Parts: sequence; C-alpha cells; structure tokens
Amino acid sequence: AIESKIFVVHGGLFKEDMITMESIQNIQRNREPPSEGIMHDILWSDPKSSPGTSFNFDRGGGLLFGPDVTKSFLKLNGLELIIRSHQVREDGYSVEHDGKLLTVFSAPNYCDTMGNKGAFIRFTAPSHVPEFVQFDANPHPNVPPMAHMRAFHQIRAKL
Repeated sequence: AIESKIFVVHGGLFKEDMITMESIQNIQRNREPPSEGIMHDILWSDPKSSPGTSFNFDRGGGLLFGPDVTKSFLKLNGLELIIRSHQVREDGYSVEHDGKLLTVFSAPNYCDTMGNKGAFIRFTAPSHVPEFVQFDANPHPNVPPMAHMRAFHQIRAKL
C-alpha cells in the first residue's frame, strides 16, 4: 500500500469477505497462480457497476466485484483508494466505484489492435489526489511479430 492509504493491485478484489492486508501479505507468492482463492482473485478480478460478486464469464475465470465490495474492503483495511491495472481502458484509465477504484492501463494500442490510449498516475505529496497522464502508442518498426525470439529458438534447437 502507498502510505497505508492506497492499495495497488494487478486485478482486483476477492470472493471472500474480510480479507485484510495481513491476509494478502501472507500469500505464498513463489508458485504458479492457483485457480481459486485470494491469489487468484487478486490477479484476475475485474470491477462491475452492480453490487456483489459474480463469475467473470468474459475472462472465463476470476470474478467481478461491485462498489459495495470495494467500499467494504477499504473500510475494513483503513484504506482510501484502490488502483488496479488488469483491463484495457479506451482512455488509458477509468474512475469507478464512487471514485474509490481506479483502473490504469499503460499499454497503448494494446496488441496493436485496440486503439486505446495508455496512462499512468502521478501523486504529488502530501495529497492522495491522482493526476492521470495519458499517452498514445508510437508506430512500430516494420518487424514481424516475435522476430526478437528467432535467435533464442535457433540456439534452443541446437541444444
């Protein structure tokens, strides 16, 4: 957490209630991500506008969590804000759940097909007010996809 007030995470929140920062700190991280539980949810969950949690059919896994889940998690842990990144946003960012959940996506024109902007967040001390900085993708050189891996595959084939 940033200054014990801002929770920064890849995906989102949890199927289980009463998840504390201590629970998160105690996650065994040196392993493959499991198909359920706190670690799974923290990696793959996405926000929704309606209350509660539900299965994330769009991703085929993880869950969707509503503004009530965000509010409850923040209150339980004495936090003010959640920042996450695991979802393309057209403008590079979004503000949801009554301003308590920010999604920031820093990959402009994701997969060279989405046409989205990228963004990052800047905080100026001592304020916790986010400033969003947007940017566009730069054109790629005329190089075939994954061309940078050819040498690796050639070396590996010789082994």
